[in-house]
Amino acid sequence: MGSNFPDVTALLSDARRLYGELFAEEAPQVAVCAPGRVNLIGEHTDYNQGFVLPMALPLVTVVVGGPSSGQDVTVVTAVQDADEPRRVDFTLTGDGSSLSPGLPRWANYVKGVIQHYRAPGLPNFRVVVTSSVPLGGGLSSSASLEVAFYTFLQQLKPDDGKQLPKVLACQQAEHTHAGVPCGIMDQFVSVFARKGKALLIDCRSLEATPVPLADPGLVILITNSNVKHSLSGSEYPTRRRQCEQAASALGKDSLRDVTIKELEEAKERLDDVTYRRARHVIEEIQRTVQAAEALKRGSYKEFGWLMVESHNSLRDLYEVSCKELDELVSAAMEVEGVFGSRMTGGGFGGCTVTLLQAHAIDKAILHIQEQYSGNPTFYVTTPSDGARVLSLT
Repeated sequence: MGSNFPDVTALLSDARRLYGELFAEEAPQVAVCAPGRVNLIGEHTDYNQGFVLPMALPLVTVVVGGPSSGQDVTVVTAVQDADEPRRVDFTLTGDGSSLSPGLPRWANYVKGVIQHYRAPGLPNFRVVVTSSVPLGGGLSSSASLEVAFYTFLQQLKPDDGKQLPKVLACQQAEHTHAGVPCGIMDQFVSVFARKGKALLIDCRSLEATPVPLADPGLVILITNSNVKHSLSGSEYPTRRRQCEQAASALGKDSLRDVTIKELEEAKERLDDVTYRRARHVIEEIQRTVQAAEALKRGSYKEFGWLMVESHNSLRDLYEVSCKELDELVSAAMEVEGVFGSRMTGGGFGGCTVTLLQAHAIDKAILHIQEQYSGNPTFYVTTPSDGARVLSLT
């Protein structure tokens, strides 16, 4: 009953067709894709050097193209929700002046990746971008585009092939060109993800532990509230600043190093808002480690309970939920066969993620549709592979 989103083959076919219409004289030589992600638990912990537990989605961004004999770089997006114009042409100058961010906004991610690409002397090129990752849904359409584009550039002009510097370059692209001071999670999982596994990522050491999530009796239901959010123009930078202030007041480099006991002892020195923000992060880091252990044991009820605790904390302490997300979580939790549900992503709209038994999926979708005041979109998913090169033959 979930939404039928186009698979990689369909997206690739669409991109090739559009490329042929636009650039009939030159056939595409390279095709790549990179996934969006859903974070199962560990929200707003990545920029606090904590733990996160995301998985890659079968929702992907596809980039098709090749070197161009012309003087310019041409990038065309077929993503319907992208801002206009859907085509940008620019020259690769030595000083990077042509890569300054501006309008359209979607092209800033591409320019940022080119700016931070780790090999000099890129040729001019033409590309078409397609995607099934919804924009503004909290499923990381931005990282999906960044990582796909970096993977494309690797085929044109190879860098040293090291994966972690690739992740960091894509994160930098979002910082400098989209103005979002994001943590490392989204780009990391888009690069490193493997089918049938979630990734427990330590955002301090950048070590990742695969956590099996391939039980055929389980599915991950993503419900898009279809309430849009934009992180850079919202509360995201404020929350990050509050966390840094809390850590500083406690004499620590980050909230990763603070215990609940230390926070409680310092409560009188913190204003109420800063205290609540810090408490969410400290407890969420603990919850995420606990949840990964529960998943390894197959203790899905415990994992589900931790998901709900996470949502309540995001709603009450971190204050990044909203009426629509709360409605979706409440409705999901009323269905037999659902283990847990929570908001996922930055907040203020976007999606919820629900862990449930596969046989309960239709019942869950129907119940949520009946209870939710908005118009939701559903994606029935399982953990998928990270960025990869696609065959054009």
